[in-house]
Amino acid sequence: MANFNKVILAGNLTRDPELRYTPKGMAIAKITLAVNRTWRNEAGESKEEVTFVDVDSFGRQAETIGQYLKKGSPLLLEGRLKLDQWDDKQTGQKRSRLGVICESFQFLGTGNRSEGGPSEAAPRSRPAPAAKNESPDADMPPPEDDDVPF
Repeated sequence: MANFNKVILAGNLTRDPELRYTPKGMAIAKITLAVNRTWRNEAGESKEEVTFVDVDSFGRQAETIGQYLKKGSPLLLEGRLKLDQWDDKQTGQKRSRLGVICESFQFLGTGNRSEGGPSEAAPRSRPAPAAKNESPDADMPPPEDDDVPF
């Protein structure tokens, strides 16, 4: 049976990134993304719902997120779902949380310029960096364009 686990989200950070380091020096950034959905009900009234998604990123990605993003920053990310399970120390009950592990991301827009958002932290002469996990294919040169008729 085939398996596929991919999430694509676009939203705004609900708080500043929480950047920490493991004892071995690996950076971990924890963010929460607010993803809005707007629709019209049967009566024609505009409705909106917000979904809050916890996202973890690691390594250089985490450092970039911690450096350039803050509360309210728009972000597009790709990742995978991960289910965390644990026993609650106070009640002894099993708990779980469905979150996203970020595999790549891209900055969206310029944020809120009046509050010193990412547009002021990143140089304007170049586009904001997009970060991806290191993969075994990272050393491979990009494929050459073929004149394929389709």
